[in-house]
Formats: sequence, structure tokens, C-alpha cells
Amino acid sequence: MGLFDFFKKKQETPEAQEALDKGLEKTKEGFFSKITKAVVGKSTIDDEVLDNLEEVLVMSDVGVTTTLKIVDRIQQRVARDKYVGTDDLNRLLKEEIQDLLAENNSNDFEHFEYGSHKPYVIMVVGVNGVGKTTTIGKLAHQLKEAGNKVVLGAADTFRAAAVDQIKLWGDRVGVRVVAQPMGSDPASVAFDTVKSAVANGDDVAIIDTAGRLHNKVGLMNELTKIKNVMQKVVPGAPHEILLVLDASTGQNAIEQATQFTQATDVNALALTKLDGTAKGGVVIGISDQFKIPVKYIGVGEKIGDLQLFNKKDFVDSLFKG
Repeated sequence: MGLFDFFKKKQETPEAQEALDKGLEKTKEGFFSKITKAVVGKSTIDDEVLDNLEEVLVMSDVGVTTTLKIVDRIQQRVARDKYVGTDDLNRLLKEEIQDLLAENNSNDFEHFEYGSHKPYVIMVVGVNGVGKTTTIGKLAHQLKEAGNKVVLGAADTFRAAAVDQIKLWGDRVGVRVVAQPMGSDPASVAFDTVKSAVANGDDVAIIDTAGRLHNKVGLMNELTKIKNVMQKVVPGAPHEILLVLDASTGQNAIEQATQFTQATDVNALALTKLDGTAKGGVVIGISDQFKIPVKYIGVGEKIGDLQLFNKKDFVDSLFKG
């Protein structure tokens, strides 16, 4: 069974749908209570309603750029359809968000062809506290469940806790961990991990990196060095640079995405902690603005609560009920 087939099978279960719906509860509650207030006393979608909607979307951390696109599209629909009541606002909003994301963003994960490289090397980046290590552990679990041999590289050698956490996850999900003493050269750990993956016939190597957001030049140099040493073992590695962001930080997550995408060639995103925040709208903004696939979303604390991000499913769940 391929990686996508496994995830698809998992996410088609009622439990996975329930986890997504529950994970978005706080966002839905805040979002729709604000929209209700925005249209109170109004029967048609006029300029005042659109101004209020714009404020709601910005306050929901959708982001200014994406908000302006959405409001402009709704304004065009209203002008074209002549009479549109406020009762139609949720439907219009849902349709325009889905259409915007479908038009302006890369494909969902179902088009990602896993298995063209062995080992497939994933380098994970992101600041401390965003759920990076937990995401690595949960992803390792999902990959192993799909029948892949996985190895983890503890290349965040600046914090003893980071190495210990990776080892704990390795024990928990039953995958190997390559580690060196605290303070070791991160590139050396990455090199050893990839070399070990080749020797052991592993399918996937996931490399953790230091969760520091220092100046962009320093960050770029460090990540470039790690990439270069891995390429000596596996040409083209890392095949995936996964940026992990904490959705609960709202606009700060967008700023982190900006910093990391300028520092390295991020080609996949994971948004964590959606279940603990009312700022889930940031997923819409990030998905639209960066044109980088949001591959995974964290919707709960269970080991299986790392889900594939599907734009339509996400928006459907956001507007459900």
C-alpha cells in the first residue's frame, strides 16, 4: 500500500472526519459568531456588510491579502446576481474560499507521488514550540503503518531535550533514531542518518533541525550545509523540506513561513494545534499566499490526529453545521 493510499484509507473513516470537525470547533465558533454580528439587521449584502465581512476574515487570521481577494470575489458575485440576501453569505463565502484555494494553490497531497526515491529524505524545519518533534513522531508512525521502514535523525543538537524527545518518539512508534551528543554538528548527524538509511534499506529518513529563527543568513547557511552533506550520500536529498507552523500563533505563523521560505526551499507545510485555537483561518491564508502545499494538519493530540490537508474537506468542515 502506498503512502497516499494509506492516508486516504485512514481519512475516509468516520473517526478521521469527526477528528477534523472537532479540531475546527473553536475556529467555527468564533468565525460564525462574528459573521452573524456582521449581518445583524441587514437583508442584503451591501457595502457595510462587505466591510464587516472583511474585518471578520482579518480578525480570523485569514490574512489581509487573502481577505481582500475573497471579499472582492463576493462583491463581484453580488453585483452580477443583483439581489443577494444575507442568508446567502455563508454559501457564497464557502464557495469563494474553495474556488480561490483550488485556483491559486498547488495540488492537494493526493497528487504527491511517494516512492520515486529510496530513501525518501524529509528535512523538517520550524521554530521551537510549534509541535515540530510531535509532527515528526506522528508522521513516522503513519509511514510505518503504511509498511515503510523509517529512520529519524536527531539533528537539533542545540537542545538536549530535542534529542531526548526524538528518541522517545522513536521508542513509542518503533523506528530507529540516529543521534549524537548534544552540541554535535547537525550536518554530521544528518549525514550519518542518511548513510544509515541507505545501508539499512530504509524507505524514509526524517531529519529534525534546530528550531531557531536567527538571522536569515545564518539560518540559510546552516540548512544549506545540512542539505549539501546529505546530497553526498543521496543525490537530490532532501526531497522534501517540511516547514512546521503552529496555527494558534495566527499571523506570526505567516511571518515564520515568510522567513523560512526565504532561507530555504520549503516545498511542504504542516499546520499544527488547530484543535486548540480559534485561528484556524490562518490555514486559508497560508495555503493561498505561499503556493506551497499544506500537506498535513494537526487536529488533536492522538497519534493518528495528523491528517492530510485537503482544501475542499477543510472548508466543508469549517462551514458544517
